[in-house]
Amino acid sequence: MKKLKVIVVDDSALMRKIISDMINSNNDMEVVATARNGQELMNKLESYVPDVITLDVEMPVMDGITTLKKLKEKKNHPKVIMVSSLTGEDSKITLECLDLGAFDFIMKPSGSISLDIEKIKEELVRKIRSVEKANNKFFVRMTKANSIEEPKYNKVISKRNDIKAVVIGASTGGPRALQKVLTKLPKDLGVPVFVVQHMPVGFTKAFAERLNSLCAMRVVEAEDRMAVSNNIIYIAKGGRHMKISNSKEIRLTDEDAIWGVKPAVDKLFYSAAEIYGGKLLSVILTGMGRDGALGTTEIKKAGGSTIAEDASTCVIYGMPKAAYETGKVDEVVALDKIPERIVEIVRGR
Repeated sequence: MKKLKVIVVDDSALMRKIISDMINSNNDMEVVATARNGQELMNKLESYVPDVITLDVEMPVMDGITTLKKLKEKKNHPKVIMVSSLTGEDSKITLECLDLGAFDFIMKPSGSISLDIEKIKEELVRKIRSVEKANNKFFVRMTKANSIEEPKYNKVISKRNDIKAVVIGASTGGPRALQKVLTKLPKDLGVPVFVVQHMPVGFTKAFAERLNSLCAMRVVEAEDRMAVSNNIIYIAKGGRHMKISNSKEIRLTDEDAIWGVKPAVDKLFYSAAEIYGGKLLSVILTGMGRDGALGTTEIKKAGGSTIAEDASTCVIYGMPKAAYETGKVDEVVALDKIPERIVEIVRGR
């Protein structure tokens, strides 16, 4: 069996050992080298060709963001999974790293034996394995101005639905995809936009603040019982499911995770379908797994419409593929065209 080769980069010897042990406990991956900082990593890349690098955000000599920028200069550079602690500054830097092309990120495990170790191990292993399913053409486009192929499938939403709300779901690759979509929506779109991005507790606030500084529409991290208003983008809070109530309020719930995630796209889609019925537009963006597929079916039953991101622009063609395979997707659209289509559909064109 060919093993995925990983280099672990962290200035803490204990953290290097914890992360290395997590990886080496699996038969399909192995740590081939470790490094204390970005400069040491760059030196080791002269001898090793890894598939994945786990990269600490905060390090002396050369930090994570500087290292990532240098890695991008290399042809066919390995996928990078950022390892971030739960601080406001680390959250902001991690999001910047995702924008610069980091594949994904995980929370840094605590240095002692604790309940979060196994949970983080499962997440890390899953994300390392997902590298094999990544769209390498996407990462080439991040460094080259290659043209994007138009989707082969595109059944146009022709009827006017008098759209009253937009719901969007995303996972791996989602922060960058959402930034591309949401920053191009006009401040007077005329409807609320609800977003579920698979992201842990503590990062969604920084994500909402970052988007708010870039978007024409106001962007907020959703709070329980927050009244829904037009022309606001609501980002689901990490660690809570987001639903829409009959009184047009946001409800955050502590129900069990589904598909291994909380917040889950399906939870949002189901509740939005109940409230908005045929006046709902949903969008499924890049991501691993099936979250959003059942919700897409429910939206179609209620008379709503769905756009799925085309495979050619997805980092991971998992969630859009699962939604498409339900037979309930109305349009398949390349990422760069999605904001334009949202505006056209909402405004009845």
